[in-house]
Amino acid sequence: MPASNSTSSSSSIDSLMEAAVAAVGGAPRPGQQQMTEAVAKAFDDEHHLLVQAGTGTGKSLAYLVPSIVHANATGKPVIVATATLALQAQIVGRDLPVLAEALRPVLGRRPTYGLVKGRRNYLCQHKLVGGYPDDEEDSLFSTGAVDQQLGRLEKEIVRLREWAGETDTGDRDDLVPGVSERAWRQVSVTAHECLGSTCPMVQECFVEKARAEARDVDVVVTNHSFMAIDSFEGRQMLPEHDALVVDEAHELVDRVTSTITDELTAGMVASAAKKAARYVDTQELADTGVFLGGVLDQLAEGRLLGLPDNLSLAVQRVHDSARSLSSDLKPDKPADNDGPRQMARAAVDEVLENAARLLEARELDVAWISRSEYRGSALNVAPMSVAMLVRDKIFGDRTVVMTSATLELGGSFDSVAGTLGLRGEGSPAWEGLDVGSPFDYPQQAIAYVAKHLPPPGRDGTSDQAIDEIETLIRAAGGRTLGLFSSMRAAKAATEAMRERFGDEFPVLCQGDDQMGTLVKQFAADPKTCLFGTLTLWQGVDVPGSACQLVIIDRIPFPRPDDPITSARSQAIAERGGNGFMAVSATHAALRLSQGAGRLIRRSNDRGVVAFLDNRMVTARYAGFLQKSLPPFWPTTDRDLVLRALKRLDETADAPVAPAKKPVPHAASKPDVQERFDAEAGRVTSTDAGDYDELVFTDDEPADAVETPERRAAEEHPAPEPLPAVPAVPAETDVVVEPAPAQGGEWTSDDDEELSDGVSLGLDVDELADHLDRPVAEVEARLKKLNLG
Repeated sequence: MPASNSTSSSSSIDSLMEAAVAAVGGAPRPGQQQMTEAVAKAFDDEHHLLVQAGTGTGKSLAYLVPSIVHANATGKPVIVATATLALQAQIVGRDLPVLAEALRPVLGRRPTYGLVKGRRNYLCQHKLVGGYPDDEEDSLFSTGAVDQQLGRLEKEIVRLREWAGETDTGDRDDLVPGVSERAWRQVSVTAHECLGSTCPMVQECFVEKARAEARDVDVVVTNHSFMAIDSFEGRQMLPEHDALVVDEAHELVDRVTSTITDELTAGMVASAAKKAARYVDTQELADTGVFLGGVLDQLAEGRLLGLPDNLSLAVQRVHDSARSLSSDLKPDKPADNDGPRQMARAAVDEVLENAARLLEARELDVAWISRSEYRGSALNVAPMSVAMLVRDKIFGDRTVVMTSATLELGGSFDSVAGTLGLRGEGSPAWEGLDVGSPFDYPQQAIAYVAKHLPPPGRDGTSDQAIDEIETLIRAAGGRTLGLFSSMRAAKAATEAMRERFGDEFPVLCQGDDQMGTLVKQFAADPKTCLFGTLTLWQGVDVPGSACQLVIIDRIPFPRPDDPITSARSQAIAERGGNGFMAVSATHAALRLSQGAGRLIRRSNDRGVVAFLDNRMVTARYAGFLQKSLPPFWPTTDRDLVLRALKRLDETADAPVAPAKKPVPHAASKPDVQERFDAEAGRVTSTDAGDYDELVFTDDEPADAVETPERRAAEEHPAPEPLPAVPAVPAETDVVVEPAPAQGGEWTSDDDEELSDGVSLGLDVDELADHLDRPVAEVEARLKKLNLG
């Protein structure tokens, strides 16, 4: 990769951006230009940057062009990490191919790029030829009959083996259509199961080829989890680099937390014992697994404030037995190691490491018991905060650019910066920049709060709220995306609307079919409505007249019994802060911003976001939540909103089909033929849940290029602003406001927080812990306020 300082000047960036924008058929956008210059400056000056770029800004180009310039000047690649498969596909399958051709004449060479994923995303050549044992009950390679009696799983495996002889990449995302997770396990291995350099087929390894190619490119695209593992564990899976771009950065903390969350179950122990049984006597480990399962089944679900004695004993026995086996499984010399032994060692070591972590009881770890129908009881452990880990390992020795459409909450970057370890003593220097959006939000959309409705309660959606949903949908002529705080609420609203509407306005509900299919149906028919929960909040992209009303049933606070949320809240309260505001309100603000962002996806979209939770204007934290939303026209005037929806319905254009997502491919050397064109609309699946990625993205739609001339106030008359409410800062790791002294006088803020806690479903003990007051005092206050 040639290095040249001639392209590092501002004029060169400008000329490259001009070529890039022209290549995608766009026009210059001030926000995009501002972001491009800020990213280039961050790379040059080696300072961290948090940049919020609203939908339609074109943020991918705004960081990809400076990344290519930086790589060209330094000879080192820039790493780009995304949270979703959809954005990976967009960058590698659409943006970078266009950029590479557009910038070739300016740079004098074609920029290169590659896609790097975890080992489990690739075929294992050694496993394909029998180098590993089959996966227990899923084993089907030994099935010789190929006839009409083959089940779905067997057919998938037959197709996988045929595809293995044809693929150049071994990349699961290049297999069309995809296969189930059970089938894929038969042809792949985890990083811990891999034999590494001792594998007899290392020269043919798809993973090693992909990573070798990535060492010589300008831009390496990967995902948050892979980037985090590379940073935390020091495996050097990514090439040496000095610059990192994290897109969809609002998801980073959750992805990192998931990456370093561990569990221990009876099933894990039994599986490890079974895999190791061909080498050593594993009866003791199997027995400890049975003991562990029995103890877990007797304990209630929820957070553990320390391991109970009987559970600690069970985990200790599992740990000691696994430690003994781990030692026994080590081969006398590396050459004696093979696939089956390595798989057994990996399974036993995972049990050992997870048990050791639980017994260690680290200060920031949170342990809890969960239970599911299919997996039974599980003992889980996760970090309460990853802020210091992210600070040290991700921001430590490189320049980092974090970008998203939702990084400012309550009008400030402080909340998100706190979760990333960028606040407090010893934090690195950083700059926050909001480049806005090319959309004219006040002229394109209304934010309506149904102030007349009763506050949401614990008993489900109220009859008044159901009536409001019906009235709004009728005024909109369908065209409604319903975002609900729970699946129970979404299903209840679906059933009620189906009963009231019949065939007049079809109502689809998450779970009725694959999400990609549901979104396509919703986008194709203006009378159709789609209701659902978290998946829809976080990224459904339906531009045009099919979605002119977004209904949000209630403020999406996290569940009060969520172990990590409760632990974070408690820790902040113990330092004198307000855990509710610092954790729950921040979480809600992020989700509300994402949910409201589903409405305006392109320059001529118009509509209404309707909040059925009057706390959006009455609660003391309302100002904080309002400032986290796009700047729509705010109103509580129901009649105005109904008239606006009817006008929109009467003047609506035909629906716009959702944009098809490009397909990622493994490498991008100049001599590699691009393969995404013929398969541009396919589903890139890793399991059934990833079907959603066909039509989901956090990035701007392809046609959101120009800042349009708006149809002005005659279409959306300016209503009275929402009542002014003081904003309350919400920072995850800083003191927000002092907690009331135990036994002190009750203030109006205390009563507000008590009321909010009741509406969230907290019981008396949880309320007392939350407010740091005696249970009897809380009970008396509840009775006095008629909240009990």
